[in-house]
Amino acid sequence: FVRSLPGGYDMVLGEEAANISQGEKQLLPIARAMLEKAPMLILDEATSSVDTRTEVLIQKAMDKLMQEKTSFVIAHRLSTIRDADLILVVKDGNIIEQGNHETLLKQNGFYAELYNSQFAE
Repeated sequence: FVRSLPGGYDMVLGEEAANISQGEKQLLPIARAMLEKAPMLILDEATSSVDTRTEVLIQKAMDKLMQEKTSFVIAHRLSTIRDADLILVVKDGNIIEQGNHETLLKQNGFYAELYNSQFAE
């Protein structure tokens, strides 16, 4: 899809970029990062403001992108960080819990409460 954008990889993104979707706005920086091959990534809310289908596409791209790299992922959608090696739970500016997804769920603390509220049936 990048080649079809005005300017391709060099397209300037901003609020005025009304001719592309929110998902495309979020996929373009991921595509740029894939080309860069940087050893470290910082992803801030990479799946915010997108529908579930687009979130799955972004997550697949991020999984490929983050292989063999140190990655810091800032997320409110906990589905984005389920497979992380280490999750730091921050509340009011303080780290209150840490561990992987399974460990944090077993602790039945703040992370588990957030996760269960997001995925309650």
